[in-house]
Amino acid sequence: MRAEIKTAIILGITIVIIIGVISIILSSFDLESPAISGLEKDTDKSRFKMAPELVGITHYLNTTQEELAERIKGKVVLYDIWTYSCINCIRTLPYITAWDEKYSDEGLLIIGIHSPEFEFEKDPNNVMMAIDKHGINYPVVMDNEMKTWKAFDNRYWPRKYIADHEGYIRYDHIGEGAYQETEKIIQDLLKERARDLELQITSTDTLVDIDEFEHTVFRTPELYFGYKFAQGRNQLGSIEGFKENQIVSYSEPERIELHKFYLMGDWKNLEDSMELASDKGAIKLQFNAKEVNIVTANHADLEILMDGKPLSAKYAGDDISSENRITVTDPGLYNIIKSNEASVHTLDITVNNPGFQIFTFTFG
Repeated sequence: MRAEIKTAIILGITIVIIIGVISIILSSFDLESPAISGLEKDTDKSRFKMAPELVGITHYLNTTQEELAERIKGKVVLYDIWTYSCINCIRTLPYITAWDEKYSDEGLLIIGIHSPEFEFEKDPNNVMMAIDKHGINYPVVMDNEMKTWKAFDNRYWPRKYIADHEGYIRYDHIGEGAYQETEKIIQDLLKERARDLELQITSTDTLVDIDEFEHTVFRTPELYFGYKFAQGRNQLGSIEGFKENQIVSYSEPERIELHKFYLMGDWKNLEDSMELASDKGAIKLQFNAKEVNIVTANHADLEILMDGKPLSAKYAGDDISSENRITVTDPGLYNIIKSNEASVHTLDITVNNPGFQIFTFTFG
């Protein structure tokens, strides 16, 4: 046998041995998620934080302060930090409301912590309309001063924390997704609660079956119209730029770039939005996505064109009327484009109502 062949055989055997040793070593580690350690009788909870108190709450919806204080005792609690014009938050609500219906009698309490991004989201009437629209029956507390947000040391919408029946935070998830993982945590913690409190529950391992929204990987990022929110993002393509708290006359652009928005007409530059100051105005945008939403306020009738033409049924969003328009009535999120595949298009929005405010574009 040639020396080269012997060397190759020895090297191959050595690699196999090394892989085997590594596999044995890895199998000795606990690869379970650090968020929860399972249902061991003597779980060491010293590494978990306690859920903070709900502080700075301005309004209690679907509950009272006294009722909530009683209901929370000894429950597994899912804290959902959200705001009603956030599309990412909205997409999670069908799962959360389904979990509420499925597990509320088994010891789960869901608390929606409504921490607003924009000023109009601080109005309890607006939040209550959103609660009714999305079928939310669990308690919602309005964290208008963001004090509970800060108590959780949070920086994201949406975010879910799950605390066990003793108040220890055992799970933490940012954004959309991980719905099956989250529901399994709920099931495990309810079983743990039943065991510790010697209760009987209807045990089930089945999971809520709802189609999950599939994001476009390469899509236009969220575009902010307020000068404070847009700092460092370079999303306004108009050469006139931002001018804090001033009315700026924006001219039609000679050319447009992908992922930037352009204004025409007189617009007042506000911290969180742009407000139309002239009788007529327009917004132009080139985007790459399969879904486009706007967050707006103040009554307005918006005419929508895509690539210079009225929207076809293939692209018309949920809030587009048969006249190819969107009628803004209540402040919040409106769906303009909804399609099955992402593609690049140019969007033109014509506004004929002074006082109309636009806060952001979001994409899917």
